Amino acid sequence: MKNLQISIFLLIILVIISLGYLLISKNKPPMENLVCKDCNIIVIGIDTLRADHISSYGYFRTTTPYIDEFSHRSFVFKNAISASSWTLPSFMSIFTSTYPSDHGIKNVRMKNEQGESVLVNLKQLNPGIITLAETLKQNNYQTAAFVGGGSLEGKFGFDNGFDVYKETGNFTGFELSIPDSLKWLSVQKNKKFFLFIHGYDVHGRYLTKKNYSGNFTDKNYNGVYTGQREEEIRLANLSLEQGYVNLSEEDKEFWISLYDSKLYDADKRVGTFLSEIEKLGLLDNTIIILLSDHGEELFERNRIDHGFSLYDELIHVPLIIYVPHSKENNFIDGQVRTIDVMPTIFELTDIKLNNSVQAQIKGQSLVPFMQGKFINLDAFSETDYLYKVYKKSLRKASSWKYIYPIDTSENELYHLKKDPKERNNLIEEENRLDYELEQELFNYMYKD
Repeated sequence: MKNLQISIFLLIILVIISLGYLLISKNKPPMENLVCKDCNIIVIGIDTLRADHISSYGYFRTTTPYIDEFSHRSFVFKNAISASSWTLPSFMSIFTSTYPSDHGIKNVRMKNEQGESVLVNLKQLNPGIITLAETLKQNNYQTAAFVGGGSLEGKFGFDNGFDVYKETGNFTGFELSIPDSLKWLSVQKNKKFFLFIHGYDVHGRYLTKKNYSGNFTDKNYNGVYTGQREEEIRLANLSLEQGYVNLSEEDKEFWISLYDSKLYDADKRVGTFLSEIEKLGLLDNTIIILLSDHGEELFERNRIDHGFSLYDELIHVPLIIYVPHSKENNFIDGQVRTIDVMPTIFELTDIKLNNSVQAQIKGQSLVPFMQGKFINLDAFSETDYLYKVYKKSLRKASSWKYIYPIDTSENELYHLKKDPKERNNLIEEENRLDYELEQELFNYMYKD
C-alpha cells in the first residue's frame, strides 16, 4: 500500500512538472521563421554615422525621429562593429563579407609590378572575390546602386554585379541618390530587385549650403568656423599629421552640433524614402537594411574625422534590419559585425550559395540572433589609412578590446564594460591577456 502511495505521489509530481513545462513553452515567444524567399532587398548606407549619435541607440538629442520609427518595426543591433574605420575598405567588406586584408582594397592607390601608382580595383587586385550584387544578379535580381561618389566610385570594383551603378557627384547626399533610386524603382518595383542607396550627408566633406537646417547648432556661436568642407578638410589633415587639433570648447561644440544637425537632415530624407517605399506597396515583400560603414571622431581625443584609429567612435556603427511580417521592436545587444550582413541576406532570402562564395564568406548569418539565440562573435577591424596609419584590432564578445599598431609598439587593451570610452589602457596590468589576444590577432592576420 505504501509503495502504491509513493507511485501515485511521483505520478502527480510528474504531471505537475509536465504541465508546468507546457505552460512555460506556451508563453515563450515563438522562434520566427524569417525566411522571405524572393523578397526584394534595399540597403541604405548612411556614410560616417556613429551609432551613439542615433536617438534609438540612446543619444540625448532627438537626431533621428524617422530612423527611430523605422527601428520600432525592425531588428536593431545595438553592438555592430565595422571591419574598418573609413569608407573604401569598410563598404568593400560589407559587400564581400571579407576583411580588408582578404579583399585587398585598403587604400585608394597602390603600386603595380612596374612600380607605378595606380587606382585599386577589386577585379584586378583580387579577381576571385565575389560581391553581394554579383551573387544576387546570378539569382535573377535586378540590381542598382545610387551613391555619393568619393570612395564609393564604381572604378574601385563596387559596380561589380550591378545593372545600374550611378555616382550622383563627389561627396553628395540623399537629396540626389533618393530621387534617382525612386525613378528606378518605379520601373522595377514589380520585379525582384536589390537596391543600394548611399549618402555622405553627415560626412565632413558633404556640402551643406543648400541642404542644411542647422537644427542643433547654436545661433549665437561667434567662433571662426562656418562648417564648410574646406574647414573640415584642414582640421582632418591636422588631426592626421600631428595627431590633434587645438580648438576651444565652444568650437568643438559647434562641430559636434553641426554633425548632429546634418544627421537630423539626413534622417528626414531617409524618412521620405521609407515613406515612398510604403506608398509603392513594397514593405510586404522587401527586406530593408540601414547601416553605416564607420563613425567619426568628434574630439574624444582632440581630433576630428576618421580612418586614423580603431576606437569605438569609429567602428561602432548602426545596423537595423527590417524583415516583412516580423515581430516589432527587437533590440539585440550581442556583438555582431558588418561582415555578417551578406550571409544574413542570403539566409533571409533562402539563396543557395556555390562553393566559391561559401569559402569566401568570413561573416555569419544574424538570423539566429533575430530568432532569439545568442552567438559569441569576435570582431576584427583594421585600418591602413593613406599609408600613414597601420592598425588592427580585436574586439572580443567578452568586452575586451585589443588594438595593435603595426608600425609602433604602443599596444592598447581596454575592458569596454568598465571603460566604454577607452581611456584606461590596461596593457601593463594584463600582461598574460595582452599576450593571448596578440596571438589570437596574429593567428587571424596571418592565417592562410
